[in-house]
Amino acid sequence: MNKIMYGFGFLVLLLFFGCKSDSSSKNGQKKRGELTQAAGGKYYGGIFNVNETEYFRSLYPLNIGEVGGHRISNQIYEGLISLNQKTLEIVPALAERWDITDGATTFTFHLRKDVYFHDDPCFPDGKGRLLTSKDVKYVFDKLCVEAVDNKGFYFIKGRIKGATEYSKAVKAGKKPAGGVPGVQIIDEHTIKIELEKPFSSFLHILAMPFGFIFPPEAHEKYDKDMRIEAVGTGPFYIKTLRENEAVVLLRNQKYWGKDDAGNQLPYLDGLRWSFIGDQKTELLQLKKGKLDFIYRLPLEMADEILDSRTNKLKGEYADYVFQEEPEMSFQYYGFKNMGEIFNDKRLRQAFNYAIDRKKIVDFTLKGAGIPGFHGFVPPAFAGYDYTKIKGYDFQPNKAKQLMSEAGYPNGKGFPTLTLQINSGGTRNEQVAEAIQKMLSNNLNIKINIAKMPFAQHLENIETSKAEFWRAGWIADYPDPENFLTLYWGNHIPETLEENAYLNTPRFKNAKYDEIFEKALATIDEKERYALYQQAEQIAVDEAAVMPIFYDKAQRLLQSYVRNYPQNPMEYRNFREVYFEPTEAYQKLKLK
Repeated sequence: MNKIMYGFGFLVLLLFFGCKSDSSSKNGQKKRGELTQAAGGKYYGGIFNVNETEYFRSLYPLNIGEVGGHRISNQIYEGLISLNQKTLEIVPALAERWDITDGATTFTFHLRKDVYFHDDPCFPDGKGRLLTSKDVKYVFDKLCVEAVDNKGFYFIKGRIKGATEYSKAVKAGKKPAGGVPGVQIIDEHTIKIELEKPFSSFLHILAMPFGFIFPPEAHEKYDKDMRIEAVGTGPFYIKTLRENEAVVLLRNQKYWGKDDAGNQLPYLDGLRWSFIGDQKTELLQLKKGKLDFIYRLPLEMADEILDSRTNKLKGEYADYVFQEEPEMSFQYYGFKNMGEIFNDKRLRQAFNYAIDRKKIVDFTLKGAGIPGFHGFVPPAFAGYDYTKIKGYDFQPNKAKQLMSEAGYPNGKGFPTLTLQINSGGTRNEQVAEAIQKMLSNNLNIKINIAKMPFAQHLENIETSKAEFWRAGWIADYPDPENFLTLYWGNHIPETLEENAYLNTPRFKNAKYDEIFEKALATIDEKERYALYQQAEQIAVDEAAVMPIFYDKAQRLLQSYVRNYPQNPMEYRNFREVYFEPTEAYQKLKLK
């Protein structure tokens, strides 16, 4: 049963997870935190503590647009397919297998017959029922209707057969009886999805939160409260949710998944999310055993933690596990391309030439990144040579020349500009302050920084209330297309007042759209990548946004954590993570 707890109820939660264990078991019951051995050398038990530096915006699958909501909901919900946490390859989930026919335009999915939804009051008896193809059809019919709370529509618009027309009919109050024609129920456990034309990344789209399956009963009972009332089929279910403070998930005892040794998954008893914004505090919690891993090191402590020459942990940190690799992540600042200021390409280009990306990476980020000298696709995709894209290096004189050509010689007459950033850790602020100084020194302009909660930050960006803003994109699926779709004109709403979920800069270029659309329909990867690079160079030349750096993902793990591999998407699935009862575990978890 999902529950939002306040006041005294949350104190009970803290006592349950936070106070010391008894020194012995009573009545033969397992002590809190005690592990029991499973087949194949695995262990059951324990609560995995994880932190996000910013509170999530929504857990409703169709409205998830930021990583915090994705990382939590990925433990609660499942789609037809999923991703392997280590390799990011497509693997079966609710569909045990599928057939692809008709020139890669028809996908027939065969559902598992042993999948139950979580127990929840939305069901008549409170007991989760079996999943059927009707549930999949229900979700995909909703996905195919453009709506304020449906960010997924832009991923399937013009792709699933009849989706665009179906959306228009529903919005006009003429909902077709059979739902979207491209999604058809074959039988209780078989469903067919037809595309308008081949699309190379379609299966990857289904692995996104927009493909998570939820029961009609939950949507009918909770409606907009599905932002926090999540009912899925995943390895964990929500036990407690306290807004802006904590989320606790517990093990789904009826979960269908098993490992190679026949052990029922998941291994962990549960997960607990905290939302500590300060990364130094986050590190302190790791050292106390209150967190089991952290993502990203506090920049101001990086030299104390890591030897940059050997990439090895130093001193007291040597007992942790360090993981690092280039991430499918791109950090940039957005321009309102259709605004009164940045509708002039020369100004966008001037800003790009005015910042020293290498200095930002070396000194502000302490090496935890790669300078964004090229395009928008990070250097983490095999076969996609990002260095072929000619980007922007540091040329302050050229930046000043472009400012002058745009009518602002030495910055004269240029309005005071607000850079909007989101709260959540100190990295955003430190990078913003460095860029603020560079733009001021090199363009002789004034930049103010406005920091706000992430939900408000996104709302301002999506509704074009911001002129200049901080942004980042972590891959939803491992394909360069996921980055380049952000500049596709097809994602621009008809008016500035309507939310733009993907192309938030509202960049529009006919040649870019033509080449990008050709690439979308190209199955051969080498040929498709070549087309993507042509399109990307156009958007870079037009300075659609201001690339800053590509992330390096860095993690510190407690030494007893197992089966938690790193991947370039920072894609997290805890269903096979477990703890080993090492000396460190006994010390930190059973103290």
